[in-house]
Amino acid sequence: MELRNYETVFILTPVLSEQQTKDTVDKFKKILTDNNAEIVNEDAWGIRKLAYPIQNKHTGYYYILEFKAEGTLIAKLELEYKRDEKVIRFLTTALDKHAISYNERKQKGLIGKKPVAAAESKAE
Repeated sequence: MELRNYETVFILTPVLSEQQTKDTVDKFKKILTDNNAEIVNEDAWGIRKLAYPIQNKHTGYYYILEFKAEGTLIAKLELEYKRDEKVIRFLTTALDKHAISYNERKQKGLIGKKPVAAAESKAE
């Protein structure tokens, strides 16, 4: 089967200790790697304010994983999210070529900054 690129965001309850948060993130990464997924990038956003209260909580710990996997893995991963009471929200999306390109540029620090070559040519 062909591997596709996916991005999953999950929000953990903010009442967890640092160790509980790390263990939970590691659990989901292990589910991916045990099922032959390749983790491309991961990003811990940390505790952020929620747009609206979820389970009477106003903040949550955000974590993003970008990975390559077979499509059948998504159902397994999302079932584990649903079973874990520490997860208050999650979303997994398939990435198209434009999203993959955007993420690669963002990881290299090219998003949100003006390209150096363009800035130099304007100075002349």
